Amino acid sequence: MSFEEEWGAAMRLNGLPNDPGRWSPGVDLSVKQDHLGAIGHAAYELHGRLAKDGNHARMDSYEAATALSGHAFRTGSALTTVQEAWGFQLRTLLHAVAHISNHLDYSVASHAKDDAEVSASLSVSKISEYFT
Repeated sequence: MSFEEEWGAAMRLNGLPNDPGRWSPGVDLSVKQDHLGAIGHAAYELHGRLAKDGNHARMDSYEAATALSGHAFRTGSALTTVQEAWGFQLRTLLHAVAHISNHLDYSVASHAKDDAEVSASLSVSKISEYFT
């Protein structure tokens, strides 16, 4: 086996079956920075809406739970439990959406920086050919 064949075999992804129904040979994963930016922006907007609208009924629920508990209704403690669970789930969702937004913003910036470095190194190496 030649060096090129060994290198090519080593550089292939492991574990992908050659099954045309699930994966087509020769198809590469590609993502455009515009797409990442749009998804990151949508996640940012979703975070803002969730932060605002997710707590919309918090005070009313708290007051209702307190009033019901004050009149010895078991529904009051159940409503408190629901409110606490909602708050926990809302915080978890807000953290997840913020993580997605921040990660995509970082990815776009990082890839742009990498592209600039590769472009600069290629242009320098092309210039170097003329000095030899």
